[in-house]
Amino acid sequence: MLSTSPRHVTPVVMQHVEEAAVLRSTRTTLVKAPHVKLHHLRRLDNRLIAHLDGIAVAGEYGAHLGEAALASPGAGEVFVSAVGAIESNHISHLHKLFSLAEAIPEAQPGLLSAFGWVSAQHLQGITKELLASANPLRRMVGIAACAMHRLDPGRALDAALSDPDPALRARALRAAGQLGRRDLLAASVNLLSDEDARCRFRAAWSAVLLGERASAVEALVASIHAPGPFRDRALQLTLKLLDGAAAHALLKQLARDQKEIRALIRGSGISGNPAFVPWLIKQMGDDKLARIAGESFSLITGTDLAWLDLERKPPENFESGPNDDPNDDDVGMDEDDGLPWPDSARVQAWWDGNSHLFDSKMRYFMGAAVTMEHCITVLKEGYQRQRIAAAEYLCLLHPGTILFNTAAPAWRQQRWLAKMA
Repeated sequence: MLSTSPRHVTPVVMQHVEEAAVLRSTRTTLVKAPHVKLHHLRRLDNRLIAHLDGIAVAGEYGAHLGEAALASPGAGEVFVSAVGAIESNHISHLHKLFSLAEAIPEAQPGLLSAFGWVSAQHLQGITKELLASANPLRRMVGIAACAMHRLDPGRALDAALSDPDPALRARALRAAGQLGRRDLLAASVNLLSDEDARCRFRAAWSAVLLGERASAVEALVASIHAPGPFRDRALQLTLKLLDGAAAHALLKQLARDQKEIRALIRGSGISGNPAFVPWLIKQMGDDKLARIAGESFSLITGTDLAWLDLERKPPENFESGPNDDPNDDDVGMDEDDGLPWPDSARVQAWWDGNSHLFDSKMRYFMGAAVTMEHCITVLKEGYQRQRIAAAEYLCLLHPGTILFNTAAPAWRQQRWLAKMA
């Protein structure tokens, strides 16, 4: 029988549940944000820990309120309930959460992120059971849990690559690249022609991280020229690989279509070619393109526009993200939110005084050559988008390197970085 909690405690525990769910959703945005560094993420994670601890301290009553929140099962609510179930080894409730995730796919990210959040010690028996399950979703979560903690699931991963379920195959392919499993390179290449688009992209992505530089690159280029959700990621990874001439040729193809202007600006920064800097500065005069042009400028030069006072105030009446106008069909988030507004005149003056430091024949990433040491520095000090790029570069420099998880809990990332140093 459920123990009764004093009335004055109920609102406090409910607030812990609600705030933890909100913070988990906020975190999903911040781990990909252009204005968030690791220490910012650590502050949010500390707040999330405090709320989860508050639920755990409430014991059975806290677990009950976490389950009650599943009446509206968003990813945040599922995350909170799953963390509690995993850490308390409440297997029967965990089974209910898997059933919920199967019935409501939108809740699956919350379940997955809970397995990435908890410490590995809480997963040992649970993950073993998941990997041995006949259920594709459970096996997928088991493989994802291992990959998020950068632990090799072994033969379970090998078997999943040939599973009939496309979601499981795609997650297994992704894990092969994340874990640096070069023994699975041939299997990844074989799946470049998979009937499922997710699998084809993940096969190419992992094959490239594992060292393939022919058919997998061709598959990524094909993804760039085909509509779909993988275009941007395919473009970013491809441009990290191509030499200057090949990258320039690909960007020229994008330049033929004005609708591709944002991809062209982003790609110019990823290419690392300082010859594109004057053109990027010109784009800073357009309010719609100014911030992404500034981000690409920084990606090449390593400059922090705000720190160097190279920014300006936002334009008047500017609104970031969806607004309250019921007649406005644009409800998407502003992907440039958090980026500084570059002052093109000040940026031009900076470039005039510093352009001699950059060699047009060299690829730059955050103001320096792409080396292991520099990428580790960016992982320690850079913003999240820059850190994601640095993690991929480390794998491209040395295929078989485990991909650094820039979305892991901040304290875990800091521990990993201390070992890398």
